[in-house]
Amino acid sequence: MIANQNFNDKPDYLYRNGVGAMVINAQKKIFVGKRIDNNSNAWQMPQGGIDSGEDEDVAVFRELYEETGIDKNSVKIIKKSSQYFYYNLPYNLQKKFWGGKYLGQKQRWYLLKFEADDSLININLESPEFCEWQWVEKSEIIDLIVNFKKQLYRDVLTEFDKFL
Repeated sequence: MIANQNFNDKPDYLYRNGVGAMVINAQKKIFVGKRIDNNSNAWQMPQGGIDSGEDEDVAVFRELYEETGIDKNSVKIIKKSSQYFYYNLPYNLQKKFWGGKYLGQKQRWYLLKFEADDSLININLESPEFCEWQWVEKSEIIDLIVNFKKQLYRDVLTEFDKFL
């Protein structure tokens, strides 16, 4: 199953438009944050929805700042994904998120190089999404991710592999 295809043959309007940010540091380790709203060990890369009328390039920097405190002057875009990636929320979560309007998300992913000091990373923001953060090796990331996003993360890693 490939996440960059709408694998359920369901129309795009059933998927929330979003962006994702794979942020790497000078050692090519990947930023992940532990979700604050989940009692399990659920980690993820920064990601989120696109506001109405918002450009993807603007949305990725807004989401990155809202979740990590990293501003656009601290990162450089290395590559944008050539396609969209999809994931479905588990059925029991579909009614909980986004007013039950969507099955999951359709996302454009960005590979960003973090070019600042770690002290600029701040997850203790107005509406925090993460309670912890860390830099991880690409070989570790799939084990940290919730099951329903594992294939999406494998596909994103494949998309950006030559830069990792």
